[in-house]
Amino acid sequence: MGPGMTFSEPETLDEVCSLLSKDPEARCLAGGASLVAMMNAGLLAPTQLISLRKIPDLGAITSMPDGSVKIGAMARHNDVAAFSGFLGAQRIISAAACRIGHPAIRNMGTIGGSICHADPSADYPTAITAADAVVSILGSEGARQVAARDFFVDWLETTLEQGEIAVSVTIPPDPSNASVHYEKFTRADGDFATVSVAACLGMSDGVVQTFRVVVGGVAEKPVRSPEDEAVFIGRPLKDSDIVEFSAALEALCNPIDDMRGSADYRLKLMPRLISRALKRAQADQLVSDSGETA
Repeated sequence: MGPGMTFSEPETLDEVCSLLSKDPEARCLAGGASLVAMMNAGLLAPTQLISLRKIPDLGAITSMPDGSVKIGAMARHNDVAAFSGFLGAQRIISAAACRIGHPAIRNMGTIGGSICHADPSADYPTAITAADAVVSILGSEGARQVAARDFFVDWLETTLEQGEIAVSVTIPPDPSNASVHYEKFTRADGDFATVSVAACLGMSDGVVQTFRVVVGGVAEKPVRSPEDEAVFIGRPLKDSDIVEFSAALEALCNPIDDMRGSADYRLKLMPRLISRALKRAQADQLVSDSGETA
């Protein structure tokens, strides 16, 4: 630790919130994958590290009576990837978790740490937005719940206020039993995405019942347009409609040039990855409907 930095291991969430509220430069330590990397690079110098490892049940993944799945903020990527209780569109979460980094990262990193870091090229922000997830937040002023689409505010910025902590992510049930596909283009295996696409597609009798597409890596936060998604409901899935949909999303994008690709390159990738993700989700849906094993 740096000079003057303190390390705390509270045993309750109330203690965590109290410590955070008193020190605006304090940071929670979950898996540490992103936080420690930023500290080593000199991009962050917290005055206090607050370990969450002694908070009971913060790593649990639970299937709830209403069909939703509650994922504790300290749940490891590998545990999320291996969880068998996801159904329908909920499976976009495990599909994304499987693509995070390498085994060592998946054994260490946590869903809470990832979403609170809020890198738009990371895998969970795109996936939980596509899943219509809700983030549960606890702070010194009480508890609140925020939809994933509103949780991410800007580059590396969330809606969390001083003294608040994300404690869980709840994935709602999916009565349509949609198929999912997580498409990710990377510069190198295990890297953050140049562009990623999370697709949830449910069809019945040849027409679309559920349609959600979220793109990561092309703006300051995951890009989604429920208004453009609604056009697909009750209609067959056509290539021409996918092209128009991708063009509509482009107007919402604000990509940057970085080591993973230029802004123009990202915009060229996006429609191709959207089409690929939807086609693969559609193929899985047809297999599921036929009763075959994928």
